[in-house]
Amino acid sequence: MTTNALPPVVDAATWQHRLDELRAREKAATRELDAIAAQRRRLPMVEMPDYTLEGKKGPVRLADIFDGRRQLIVYNHMWFPGEEWQCSGCTGFTSQFTRLEFLGDYDARFVIVTQGPIEEALAYKRRVGNTMTWYSTANSLFGADVGAPPGGGFAVNVFLRDGDAVYRTWHTEGRGVEQLSHTFALIDVLPYGRQEEWQDSPDGWPQSPAYSRWPESPDIAARYGPA
Repeated sequence: MTTNALPPVVDAATWQHRLDELRAREKAATRELDAIAAQRRRLPMVEMPDYTLEGKKGPVRLADIFDGRRQLIVYNHMWFPGEEWQCSGCTGFTSQFTRLEFLGDYDARFVIVTQGPIEEALAYKRRVGNTMTWYSTANSLFGADVGAPPGGGFAVNVFLRDGDAVYRTWHTEGRGVEQLSHTFALIDVLPYGRQEEWQDSPDGWPQSPAYSRWPESPDIAARYGPA
């Protein structure tokens, strides 16, 4: 990054006043997010068919993917047949999640489901150093039925299990997935932010095309994959 752009320098009292103004908006946004979460908890749900997916140990029913828990978060990872490197956005997003045991305290689990054949998916998981549990929906309609068909985009779906019955409770895609990531949350508090052209930034701030600073899948593999 090469830029001489800097925020204006002010005295401490002026800085605190401006920070307090911003903090009022931040707290209002937090309260709105609380209200959105409350509405999410009141969403109805829809019962799912008894899908069978493929896991590391073979076929597995959707109800069994919960691994005894009642709640399940599924990240639908994009997949391009025959490609050595899969979607860099999906690869980078899921590489963040290395310590998910805490979800067990909330009776929940977080897994990856992809359209790729299970052996190819597991090989890619190892190549990029991903630590999450992967399943394949290559031989199932599950992916297509939850907004992630073959050749389609990524998505997040949440499910609730009641015995052997599984219900879909929430879905998002696109930028809606950002709320599950700490990546952009950290970047957005930096003075220069994401440094992307679409963002509202002061004149002279470094800016580049959207996601151009996001690492490519080979870079992620070099950082987190096998030596």
